[in-house]
Amino acid sequence: MKVLVSACLLGENCKYNGTNNYNSKVISFLKGHEVIAVCPEVLGGLNVPRNPAEIVDGVVMTKDGTSVDREFREGAALAFRQALNGKIDAAVLQSRSPSCGVNQIYDGTFSGRLIQGQGIFAEMLKRAGIKVMDVEDIVNNNEEWTEN
Repeated sequence: MKVLVSACLLGENCKYNGTNNYNSKVISFLKGHEVIAVCPEVLGGLNVPRNPAEIVDGVVMTKDGTSVDREFREGAALAFRQALNGKIDAAVLQSRSPSCGVNQIYDGTFSGRLIQGQGIFAEMLKRAGIKVMDVEDIVNNNEEWTEN
């Protein structure tokens, strides 16, 4: 099984604040599978570190009001092409991210409030019919592989 994974979950320092979201449960979950690591935000040309961003009225904006929508969408498109070219079976993505959020994202007010919704990249994968898993479901043992 080929699995696309948010690079930050594998320990790559690509988060907006220059750190990562390394998760040993994800590493264990992925054992025996081929892994393709991606960070749509870096693929879109954004620096590490960078200003935090949220989706505000459908547009990805930084906290200081700068639009980074083009970079987020270009990065998501490049990561999506990698997913298709790699013929992935599933994806494991970082929670709440404006790129990779699967179930929830921040509400666009930079207040820490969450709303139901997906990040740009997660939504693309879901629309293509690719199984997308939120890292929180793996961490909380709510997710299992269902291989066809």
